[in-house]
Amino acid sequence: MFDVTNKTKSKPPISGLLFEQIKKEVLGENYSLSLVFCSNSLSQKLNLQYRGKNKPTNILSFPLEEKNGEIFLNLSIIKKQAKTKGVKDADYLIYLFIHGLLHLGGFEHGRTMTNKEKFWLKKFDLPEEVL
Repeated sequence: MFDVTNKTKSKPPISGLLFEQIKKEVLGENYSLSLVFCSNSLSQKLNLQYRGKNKPTNILSFPLEEKNGEIFLNLSIIKKQAKTKGVKDADYLIYLFIHGLLHLGGFEHGRTMTNKEKFWLKKFDLPEEVL
């Protein structure tokens, strides 16, 4: 199962079908994922509630069960960060989605996760500058 919900007035720069394809490649066909595009206010509320940080963030990922999770992406922050990095919004969005998927797959920040990110960036023909 794969659900996409947009709680913003913005339209994501890529289709839900691409997100679903990436999810299947990274986590497998049997992983159920809910993808939510959220506002600064919802992002900040969740970030405070679950991470103790009272500010909006670009992505939050929540494993719910072994093969079930949620990812919240904040398009407003992602667009600003992409511009700062000098990369396309869509490329940075896909990178962050992959980053969240890897967290759901059990990876934590560090060399192993970075190597996995580089592998998927190469596979999906994304520039390493998004890291």
